[in-house]
Amino acid sequence: MRKVIIALDGHSSCGKSTTAKRVAAKLGYAFIDTGAMYRAVSLYFHENHVTSTNPKEVEKALNEIHISFQFNEQRGASDVYLNGLNVESEIRKMYVSEMVSEVSAITAVRKAMVAQQQQMAKHGGVIMDGRDIGTKVFPDAEVKIFMTADPVIRAERRQKELLDKGELVDLDEIIENLKKRDIIDSTREEGPLVQAEDAVLMDTSFMTLEEQVNFVIELHQNVLERL
Repeated sequence: MRKVIIALDGHSSCGKSTTAKRVAAKLGYAFIDTGAMYRAVSLYFHENHVTSTNPKEVEKALNEIHISFQFNEQRGASDVYLNGLNVESEIRKMYVSEMVSEVSAITAVRKAMVAQQQQMAKHGGVIMDGRDIGTKVFPDAEVKIFMTADPVIRAERRQKELLDKGELVDLDEIIENLKKRDIIDSTREEGPLVQAEDAVLMDTSFMTLEEQVNFVIELHQNVLERL
Protein backbone atom coordinates (compact mmCIF):
# COMPACT_ATOMS: atom_id res chain seq x y z
CA MET A 1 0.00 0.00 0.00
CA ARG A 2 1.28 3.46 -0.87
CA LYS A 3 2.38 5.53 2.11
CA VAL A 4 1.67 9.25 2.07
CA ILE A 5 2.22 12.32 4.26
CA ILE A 6 -0.53 13.30 6.71
CA ALA A 7 -0.33 16.95 7.77
CA LEU A 8 -2.22 17.73 10.96
CA ASP A 9 -2.31 21.45 11.79
CA GLY A 10 -4.26 23.48 14.30
CA HIS A 11 -4.38 25.34 17.59
CA SER A 12 -2.59 24.14 20.70
CA SER A 13 -4.42 21.75 23.03
CA CYS A 14 -6.81 20.49 20.35
CA GLY A 15 -5.53 16.95 20.66
CA LYS A 16 -3.24 17.00 17.61
CA SER A 17 -0.34 15.03 19.08
CA THR A 18 -2.50 12.45 20.87
CA THR A 19 -4.56 11.85 17.75
CA ALA A 20 -1.48 11.72 15.53
CA LYS A 21 0.22 9.14 17.77
CA ARG A 22 -2.81 6.84 17.67
CA VAL A 23 -3.20 7.21 13.89
CA ALA A 24 0.50 6.50 13.37
CA ALA A 25 0.25 3.32 15.44
CA LYS A 26 -2.79 2.09 13.51
CA LEU A 27 -1.35 2.86 10.07
CA GLY A 28 2.23 1.85 10.82
CA TYR A 29 3.37 5.41 10.10
CA ALA A 30 6.10 7.39 11.85
CA PHE A 31 4.87 10.22 14.09
CA ILE A 32 6.88 13.44 14.12
CA ASP A 33 5.91 15.86 16.90
CA THR A 34 7.03 19.20 15.46
CA GLY A 35 5.68 21.09 18.46
CA ALA A 36 8.08 19.12 20.64
CA MET A 37 10.95 20.22 18.41
CA TYR A 38 10.13 23.89 18.99
CA ARG A 39 9.71 23.22 22.69
CA ALA A 40 13.18 21.64 22.74
CA VAL A 41 14.65 24.73 21.07
CA SER A 42 12.85 26.92 23.62
CA LEU A 43 14.27 24.84 26.47
CA TYR A 44 17.78 25.19 25.04
CA PHE A 45 17.35 28.97 24.73
CA HIS A 46 16.14 29.13 28.34
CA GLU A 47 18.92 26.98 29.79
CA ASN A 48 21.66 28.71 27.81
CA HIS A 49 20.33 32.26 28.23
CA VAL A 50 19.98 32.81 24.48
CA THR A 51 18.56 36.24 23.61
CA SER A 52 15.87 35.48 21.05
CA THR A 53 16.13 38.98 19.57
CA ASN A 54 19.87 38.62 18.93
CA PRO A 55 20.35 36.98 15.48
CA LYS A 56 23.98 36.02 16.17
CA GLU A 57 23.10 34.29 19.45
CA VAL A 58 20.18 32.50 17.79
CA GLU A 59 22.30 31.31 14.86
CA LYS A 60 25.06 30.09 17.19
CA ALA A 61 22.51 28.22 19.32
CA LEU A 62 20.83 26.57 16.32
CA ASN A 63 24.19 25.23 15.18
CA GLU A 64 24.55 23.54 18.57
CA ILE A 65 21.03 22.11 18.79
CA HIS A 66 20.50 18.49 17.74
CA ILE A 67 16.99 17.06 18.13
CA SER A 68 16.01 13.43 17.73
CA PHE A 69 13.18 11.06 18.65
CA GLN A 70 13.63 7.70 20.34
CA PHE A 71 10.86 5.20 21.00
CA ASN A 72 10.08 4.66 24.68
CA GLU A 73 8.68 1.14 25.15
CA GLN A 74 7.31 2.02 28.60
CA ARG A 75 5.22 4.88 27.22
CA GLY A 76 4.56 3.29 23.87
CA ALA A 77 5.58 6.55 22.21
CA SER A 78 8.66 8.49 21.17
CA ASP A 79 10.55 10.74 23.58
CA VAL A 80 12.30 13.93 22.48
CA TYR A 81 16.05 14.13 22.90
CA LEU A 82 17.97 17.41 22.94
CA ASN A 83 21.67 16.95 22.31
CA GLY A 84 21.45 13.36 23.53
CA LEU A 85 19.41 14.08 26.68
CA ASN A 86 15.80 12.99 27.17
CA VAL A 87 13.80 16.21 27.66
CA GLU A 88 10.31 14.79 27.05
CA SER A 89 9.06 15.69 30.52
CA GLU A 90 10.78 19.06 30.87
CA ILE A 91 9.57 20.53 27.58
CA ARG A 92 5.93 19.97 28.60
CA LYS A 93 6.16 22.28 31.63
CA MET A 94 4.32 25.59 31.76
CA TYR A 95 7.41 27.82 31.64
CA VAL A 96 8.31 26.30 28.27
CA SER A 97 4.71 26.74 27.04
CA GLU A 98 4.96 30.43 27.88
CA MET A 99 7.94 30.99 25.59
CA VAL A 100 7.52 28.47 22.77
CA SER A 101 5.31 30.61 20.50
CA GLU A 102 7.77 33.52 20.55
CA VAL A 103 10.75 31.26 19.93
CA SER A 104 9.00 29.37 17.12
CA ALA A 105 8.10 32.68 15.45
CA ILE A 106 11.79 33.41 14.80
CA THR A 107 12.47 32.95 11.09
CA ALA A 108 15.87 31.30 11.58
CA VAL A 109 14.39 28.82 14.07
CA ARG A 110 11.54 27.86 11.74
CA LYS A 111 13.86 27.43 8.75
CA ALA A 112 16.17 25.17 10.76
CA MET A 113 13.32 23.01 12.07
CA VAL A 114 11.48 22.86 8.73
CA ALA A 115 14.66 21.58 7.06
CA GLN A 116 14.89 18.79 9.65
CA GLN A 117 11.19 17.95 9.30
CA GLN A 118 11.37 17.74 5.51
CA GLN A 119 14.37 15.43 5.78
CA MET A 120 12.53 13.16 8.25
CA ALA A 121 9.51 12.76 5.97
CA LYS A 122 11.05 12.73 2.51
CA HIS A 123 10.01 9.11 1.88
CA GLY A 124 6.42 9.49 3.12
CA GLY A 125 4.71 7.20 5.59
CA VAL A 126 4.60 9.88 8.29
CA ILE A 127 2.02 11.87 10.19
CA MET A 128 3.29 15.25 11.31
CA ASP A 129 1.47 17.74 13.48
CA GLY A 130 2.14 21.42 13.99
CA ARG A 131 1.05 24.87 12.86
CA ASP A 132 2.23 25.12 9.26
CA ILE A 133 2.76 21.53 8.07
CA GLY A 134 0.11 21.69 5.32
CA THR A 135 0.92 25.24 4.27
CA LYS A 136 4.70 25.56 4.62
CA VAL A 137 6.50 22.31 5.47
CA PHE A 138 4.56 19.97 3.17
CA PRO A 139 2.21 22.02 0.95
CA ASP A 140 1.87 18.94 -1.30
CA ALA A 141 0.88 16.56 1.51
CA GLU A 142 -1.77 14.14 0.31
CA VAL A 143 -3.82 14.39 3.52
CA LYS A 144 -4.35 17.72 5.28
CA ILE A 145 -6.43 18.32 8.37
CA PHE A 146 -6.91 21.50 10.41
CA MET A 147 -7.94 20.92 14.03
CA THR A 148 -9.67 23.40 16.30
CA ALA A 149 -11.77 23.38 19.48
CA ASP A 150 -13.54 25.69 21.89
CA PRO A 151 -10.92 27.74 23.85
CA VAL A 152 -12.30 26.79 27.29
CA ILE A 153 -12.35 23.09 26.38
CA ARG A 154 -8.77 23.40 25.13
CA ALA A 155 -7.75 25.01 28.44
CA GLU A 156 -9.45 22.28 30.48
CA ARG A 157 -7.63 19.61 28.48
CA ARG A 158 -4.32 21.37 29.00
CA GLN A 159 -4.98 21.75 32.73
CA LYS A 160 -5.68 18.02 33.07
CA GLU A 161 -2.55 17.18 31.08
CA LEU A 162 -0.45 19.33 33.45
CA LEU A 163 -2.19 17.93 36.52
CA ASP A 164 -1.45 14.37 35.38
CA LYS A 165 2.22 15.39 35.44
CA GLY A 166 1.97 16.90 38.92
CA GLU A 167 1.77 20.56 37.86
CA LEU A 168 -1.27 22.47 39.17
CA VAL A 169 -2.02 25.60 37.08
CA ASP A 170 -5.04 27.90 37.39
CA LEU A 171 -7.51 27.55 34.49
CA ASP A 172 -7.59 31.32 33.85
CA GLU A 173 -3.80 31.36 33.51
CA ILE A 174 -3.96 28.58 30.94
CA ILE A 175 -6.73 30.35 29.00
CA GLU A 176 -4.62 33.52 28.83
CA ASN A 177 -1.59 31.51 27.74
CA LEU A 178 -3.59 29.86 24.94
CA LYS A 179 -5.00 33.21 23.79
CA LYS A 180 -1.49 34.67 23.67
CA ARG A 181 -0.16 31.66 21.77
CA ASP A 182 -3.04 31.79 19.27
CA ILE A 183 -2.32 35.45 18.49
CA ILE A 184 1.41 34.90 18.09
CA ASP A 185 0.93 31.71 16.07
CA SER A 186 -1.61 33.32 13.71
CA THR A 187 0.18 36.64 13.14
CA ARG A 188 3.84 35.67 12.90
CA GLU A 189 5.59 36.45 9.65
CA GLU A 190 7.16 33.04 9.09
CA GLY A 191 4.82 30.03 8.82
CA PRO A 192 1.71 31.47 10.50
CA LEU A 193 -1.09 29.24 11.76
CA VAL A 194 -3.68 29.25 8.98
CA GLN A 195 -5.94 26.60 7.51
CA ALA A 196 -4.70 25.44 4.11
CA GLU A 197 -7.29 25.85 1.36
CA ASP A 198 -7.38 22.10 0.74
CA ALA A 199 -7.35 21.07 4.43
CA VAL A 200 -10.36 19.40 6.01
CA LEU A 201 -11.60 21.13 9.18
CA MET A 202 -12.04 18.98 12.30
CA ASP A 203 -13.59 20.60 15.39
CA THR A 204 -12.68 18.32 18.31
CA SER A 205 -14.65 20.18 21.00
CA PHE A 206 -17.12 17.34 21.50
CA MET A 207 -15.32 14.47 19.79
CA THR A 208 -13.85 11.53 21.64
CA LEU A 209 -10.26 10.52 20.91
CA GLU A 210 -11.53 7.43 19.09
CA GLU A 211 -13.74 9.60 16.87
CA GLN A 212 -10.81 11.87 16.05
CA VAL A 213 -8.60 8.93 15.14
CA ASN A 214 -11.30 7.35 12.98
CA PHE A 215 -11.89 10.68 11.23
CA VAL A 216 -8.23 10.89 10.16
CA ILE A 217 -8.00 7.22 9.16
CA GLU A 218 -11.17 7.42 7.08
CA LEU A 219 -9.91 10.53 5.30
CA HIS A 220 -6.56 8.80 4.71
CA GLN A 221 -8.35 5.79 3.21
CA ASN A 222 -10.47 7.98 0.95
CA VAL A 223 -7.38 9.75 -0.35
CA LEU A 224 -5.58 6.44 -1.04
CA GLU A 225 -8.57 5.21 -3.03
CA ARG A 226 -8.35 8.29 -5.25
CA LEU A 227 -4.62 8.04 -5.88
